[in-house]
Amino acid sequence: MSIETLLFDMILNTCLILWNHAGVFLTPKTCNMKFEKMQAAGNDYIYVNLFEERVDNPEELSRRLSDRHFGVGSDGLVLIGPSGVGDFSMQMYNADGSEGMMCGNAARCVGKYLYERGLTGRREIDLHTQSGIKHLSLSVNPYTDKVERIRVNMGGAILSAAAASASDMTAYFQAILPEMVDYPVQIEEQKYHITFVSMGNPHAVIFMNDIDRLEIEKIGPKIEHLNLFPERTNVEFVEVIDSTHLMMRVWERGSGETLACGSGACAALVAGVITHRCEPKATLQAKGGILDVAWEREHNQVFLTGDAHFVFKGEVN
Repeated sequence: MSIETLLFDMILNTCLILWNHAGVFLTPKTCNMKFEKMQAAGNDYIYVNLFEERVDNPEELSRRLSDRHFGVGSDGLVLIGPSGVGDFSMQMYNADGSEGMMCGNAARCVGKYLYERGLTGRREIDLHTQSGIKHLSLSVNPYTDKVERIRVNMGGAILSAAAASASDMTAYFQAILPEMVDYPVQIEEQKYHITFVSMGNPHAVIFMNDIDRLEIEKIGPKIEHLNLFPERTNVEFVEVIDSTHLMMRVWERGSGETLACGSGACAALVAGVITHRCEPKATLQAKGGILDVAWEREHNQVFLTGDAHFVFKGEVN
């Protein structure tokens, strides 16, 4: 090593020491966290790959990034990681930072992410969620090798706390009544009829006409916070077009109105079937897109099918 190089290194190290004492470069530059934004039927979440990134405070991160004015803007945060009981795991957080149990639209996005980002080459995936294992079936275009549609086995619909297993949260979601089917609730001057369905997360389904005129930002939070639902509830306002076509607006606990909700679409279909309003296989039109839902009632398995899309990727610190 030449004398010039030694002198240069000595001068550089001296400068770094002085800068540190002066408050400059006190800590090394932190690495930015990479994320991707995805949407399914307009239900948009921020997705983080825990195989590559570290998230210490997901509640705060979800609140910060979900803000549509000062953050990235989303319905919440989804963390994709390893699982000891499934192929992969999915943790989701609502826009207010509260942890969610399950989101069918987010699960479809996770399936697309796992395949197209090279985390797996499998087209059948067991995804571990807070409400249990959800099986994903990917339909892949043979020419582009892109995932075009994803079918999620959402598991069984539970209509009462008595029907829930010991590990199910339904008893906490709705423990007031043994069953809630077209149950009348008075909100100010309007009476609403609620059918409760748990898809591993709570849903209050209300059938009504002219949902486009509904002031959902006023009525949604009032139903979400009813004493009937100790853990709050998601609310679906559903209009029947015919026996195989439904329209839906969604008020999600912790997020407010969203453009769609996969588990909510499943709950809406099940509620429609048990109240004799629709067939066990139907198309649901949400504000953000179309979802296909089928309930195999004999085995109590509900299937949600639809597409999913990447929106953009980015980095945050």
